[in-house]
Amino acid sequence: MSEFDESQKQWLQGFVSGLEARKAAERVNGRAVAGAAPAQPIGPDALQHAAQDRATAAGGKLVAEETAKRQRNPLDRWDEVVARAEAGQFPKGMDVFLTKYQGLFYVAPAQNSYMCRLRIPNGILNAWQMRGLADAADAFGGGYADVTTRANLQIREIGAAQAVDLLLAVQALGLTSRGSGADNIRNITGSPTAGIDPQEIIDTRPLCSAMHHYILNHREMYGLPRKFNIAFDGGGRVPVLEDTNDIGFVACRVTDGAGFEPGIYFRLQLGGITGHLDFAFETGILLKPEECVKVAGAVVRAFAAHGDRTNRQKARLKYVIDRLGHDAFVKEVEAEYGAPLRRAAGADLSPRPLADKAGHIGVHAQKQPGKNYIGLVLPVGRITTGQMRGLAEVAERFGSGTLRLTVWQNLLISDIADRDVGVSIAAIQALGLAVEASPIRRGLVACTGNAGCKFAAANTKGHALHLADYLEPRLAVDLPINIHLTGCHHSCAQHYIGDIGLIAARVERGDDSVEGYHVFIGGGAAATKEQAMAREYAQSVAFDDLPPLLERLIAAWLDHRIAPGESFFEFCRRHEVGQLRALAERAPLQALAA
Repeated sequence: MSEFDESQKQWLQGFVSGLEARKAAERVNGRAVAGAAPAQPIGPDALQHAAQDRATAAGGKLVAEETAKRQRNPLDRWDEVVARAEAGQFPKGMDVFLTKYQGLFYVAPAQNSYMCRLRIPNGILNAWQMRGLADAADAFGGGYADVTTRANLQIREIGAAQAVDLLLAVQALGLTSRGSGADNIRNITGSPTAGIDPQEIIDTRPLCSAMHHYILNHREMYGLPRKFNIAFDGGGRVPVLEDTNDIGFVACRVTDGAGFEPGIYFRLQLGGITGHLDFAFETGILLKPEECVKVAGAVVRAFAAHGDRTNRQKARLKYVIDRLGHDAFVKEVEAEYGAPLRRAAGADLSPRPLADKAGHIGVHAQKQPGKNYIGLVLPVGRITTGQMRGLAEVAERFGSGTLRLTVWQNLLISDIADRDVGVSIAAIQALGLAVEASPIRRGLVACTGNAGCKFAAANTKGHALHLADYLEPRLAVDLPINIHLTGCHHSCAQHYIGDIGLIAARVERGDDSVEGYHVFIGGGAAATKEQAMAREYAQSVAFDDLPPLLERLIAAWLDHRIAPGESFFEFCRRHEVGQLRALAERAPLQALAA
């Protein structure tokens, strides 16, 4: 048989390549090649690919994001990120989503730039890291950072050509942004006062660090159908809002019970997603601290295996649990874990020490004699690079060089000696920041808003500050009250758990529309014993009309509470919404001289 000539070889090579491409495409869509057995997924992406295959085999169609992830894992696209930076280009189309796996968010049209979100386990930084992030934000970003509601930092206004330089600067500080967005496990939160809190049950720092590194070193933790949140509550004074997470670990003491060794355990909660009106449910499972990380891995794998790959609106853990049922999902977790999990039935549990809604602000004594932590007020979470460097110097000179971010969009400086509290406060004030604030400003939480997020329908940060400026001189509020402003249905500021929750909306005014909000009241979280979803109070309120509406509502609380210590939450839950509206309508507005 004569050898093929060059043109025949080229034809055969193209023919074989076409067959291979067709086979790959059919595998992506879950269809077996005629006459051949489907390939068994292998490697670190096997769990994700098997879940996709089951979805298509059942007649479903993968959403575009799942198809894109299947074609090439987003974590393997570093060369594309570098090439775009070298060309000075931002991603387009599906690449916008895929680039979030590197922690880069192209936020046009709100800003024609990237935002970079970090991963800071338990929200704890060293002074030299804070200083380095300030340098990076100056060199490659907008000269500021935002503290998020996951005790994290975001750097904004990053140019296309500076994206890789920013990522490398972050990595040089011993930090990472890998998997901080898209279909991944977000920053691991823990008690902000871990290790220094007189009332804490356990120090959450080692667990948050272990969970963080577990994720970074297990590729299958990135193969999820949607985002995922994990929090460890150690029983400290500052709430971490673990009941709003997909997995919440709640520290408790077991004092007695048949078959239980007295000691510290964690209650396992699953399925929290307050933007979809659900707190995490109690599984009735108790875990020893050393079991938590592996159990969390089992939960994530069960979610990856059973999460919806065909409908992103129903792809969060809550919907898997709703579909399978609580008990059935726990069985899937036990199968992934490889052993039955310990049930809490029969155990005597000590109640969680009560959290303080204002514990993240001001000077507080630590468990270490003669030491204190100082909670700063950051205006709606924003901090300039000059302030970042200044706070790093305060932490280094007067403390242990430690800065602690909180889910309340502020930070704590720990380990300040009694004798240095005054000079530390003076140094903080010299930076234009404060350690005390009115009850209104202490509990002010706002997402990025439409100044930096394409989904937001209002300028939430600007509106939050305006509300504080309006309400403070008019109302003598003497108890903590949380006002949460969120720009869209993603509910990054968790409006359903605020005393007052505001979600942005466009409001018709004549032939035009203006920025406004839907108003919700009476929300709270478990650690303060005020767990409830807020109820709707008013719809489509233009922002110009919002400050007097809130003034009347808060005045009604101050005038009609049954005792001076009745919180806004308790007042709201004691009345029907219609009654609250009637009381507020009768409340007078405080007239102020111009």
